Amino acid sequence: MNIPIAIIGTGIAGLSAAHTLQAAGHAVQLFDKSRGSGGRMASKRSDAGALDLGAQYFTARDRHFVEAVQQWKAHGWVGQWSPRLYHSHQGQLSVSPDEQERWVGVPRMSSICRAMLAGLPVQFSCRITEVFRGEQHWSLLDAEGNSHGPFSHVIVATPAPQATALLSAAPKLASAAASVVMEPTWAVALAFAAPLQTEVEGCFVHDSPLDWLARNRSKPGRDTAVDTWVLHASSHWSKQHLDLPKEAVIEQLQGAFAELIGCAVPAASFTLAHRWLYARPAAAHQWSVLADADLGLYACGDWCLSGRVEGAWLSGQEAARRILEQL
Repeated sequence: MNIPIAIIGTGIAGLSAAHTLQAAGHAVQLFDKSRGSGGRMASKRSDAGALDLGAQYFTARDRHFVEAVQQWKAHGWVGQWSPRLYHSHQGQLSVSPDEQERWVGVPRMSSICRAMLAGLPVQFSCRITEVFRGEQHWSLLDAEGNSHGPFSHVIVATPAPQATALLSAAPKLASAAASVVMEPTWAVALAFAAPLQTEVEGCFVHDSPLDWLARNRSKPGRDTAVDTWVLHASSHWSKQHLDLPKEAVIEQLQGAFAELIGCAVPAASFTLAHRWLYARPAAAHQWSVLADADLGLYACGDWCLSGRVEGAWLSGQEAARRILEQL
């Protein structure tokens, strides 16, 4: 009997592990509390088209991840994004000398996770609240009181604060996850009926409530019918205004955007705000994965490494590799 491996979370880390395990001939079962996959790589459909509210792009440095990205490109899941990049210091715009190769999902960031999910068994809108082990196997309990199992191994691929409770069967792993500080980010989307008269397509922002802004239509495969922008507030500003009403967040960040963009900004035809409570780890770690091989319990995610998309993928790969060593 091929007892499946449970994977909690369908962001890039969980899907990376799932793909590798399934390719090696092992059954997996995925769970996610959301209605769709992607985690912080999720995109939101809106009246202004699809919006990348979380991860804006990613880079590839590790050779294994570079190979994976090239495969994604061959499948048409990703495209290279070469925006006109700027920096904003004290309200002054300057061209960025940064020439990093940047990648985005096509036609939206969530396309990568959506494609990776194809053919994998998953239960959405299922929030796992407890992971417990019987004499030989694992079982999961969800928020509705339903039990799932048995499972031979469990991979927890959620943000560290959510992983902590699910790792209670392995106190050392739970303690490590609890030590990770995750910082929040307010994201705001703005749409304009006519294109703004600016050269800026992406901007790293300093000395402002904003940290980053991107012009959606500059990314490959995007709808260009309306001029949509995504603004990310700084972690510092987001922490200070964590419980600010969305209307006030939009007003303040749109004001900061209008001050720095260097052109007239008319009233937006569409606005949206989204709060990422666990947007990124405050510091990088070098765990790769948290593992208790004797129990068969693992935790992976960007917070185990760099805080980047690449880190999440590598962490998921390492979780799968550790399990395959045991089987």
